[in-house]
Amino acid sequence: MRFDLFYEAAMPPWLRLSEAGLYAELLAQIELADQLGYGCAWLTEHHFLRGYSHSSKPELLLAAAAARTSNIRLGHAIIPLPLHHPVHVAERVATLDALSGGRLEIGIGRGFSPRECAVFGVDMAASREITDESLDILMQSFTRSPVNHRGRHYHIEALDVVPQVVQRPHPPLWTAAVSPQTFEWAATRGLGVLAGPFKPWFMVKHDIERYQAAWRSADAPRAGMTIGVLCLADSRRAHRIAKEAFTWFYQELYKVVLPVLEKLYPGYEHLHEIGRFRALLKLGANFNLADTFGMTVVGNPEEVRSKLRKYADAGVTHLLCAFGAGAVDPAVTRESQALFAHEVMPAFATRG
Repeated sequence: MRFDLFYEAAMPPWLRLSEAGLYAELLAQIELADQLGYGCAWLTEHHFLRGYSHSSKPELLLAAAAARTSNIRLGHAIIPLPLHHPVHVAERVATLDALSGGRLEIGIGRGFSPRECAVFGVDMAASREITDESLDILMQSFTRSPVNHRGRHYHIEALDVVPQVVQRPHPPLWTAAVSPQTFEWAATRGLGVLAGPFKPWFMVKHDIERYQAAWRSADAPRAGMTIGVLCLADSRRAHRIAKEAFTWFYQELYKVVLPVLEKLYPGYEHLHEIGRFRALLKLGANFNLADTFGMTVVGNPEEVRSKLRKYADAGVTHLLCAFGAGAVDPAVTRESQALFAHEVMPAFATRG
């Protein structure tokens, strides 16, 4: 199992960080992760979510990270394809791949924010169709020139897209996966899946089983899961810090998700499977609930190793660790990253 980092670029009020200070700290943590042997550092893309996520242009942060690191891979995920013209995405991806020396990984998705879609003029009901069409254009941009495409949403004739990606045929491709149908679709396209962080583990476990059963590529399936992690030598200290940090994170997360759970947006009906928990969420998302649902791993190294085995045994190949969910003191985050690398990661080195 490969261990990665995952960042929403959160700014909880008690950390008193400026955005410039936040970005400097994220880059410092990625530099440290490069030295500690983590596999990849992922930054997501969100818009208009003050506090919860200040990562509206992750490609710029990843370009800065590429200049400061040597070995760690850099993940741009999730790119909500309906919000971007696919040719722009192809150009940015290829540029990042070149700047990083072929260390880029990309994850695509269709997004789930009604506000983002409204501001950027996207019909949520058409988001799956737009994503499919955009992915076809991306694949052409990576593997052939010129690009030709005639579809419902895009019409491209004899377009020479530059630059070209360094990795051949293209950087590793992933997709955000929430619905069981998306897990199966990803398997048919040979894409890795990125699950979490707002779906309970017992549901994700079944989704991974469906993904593995539908996989047809000669390559091994890639199942990634985002999870909140805090690993400290003192378990009681870890739980005390995690309680405040993860409660805040999940409350902010479900503020974003609940509108989609409350209204039956066309094409997003699958979220109502998660919506059966909305009564609990309205009472208050908190650390205890997230921990019970297997969405966090907190404790000392021995406890963390024990808790992680169920994910490895179920087929999770990449664990995207959101250390402290970006809501703890940066010094504690770095402390946890280092302890995890030294005392947890080696126990899974032979698990693939």
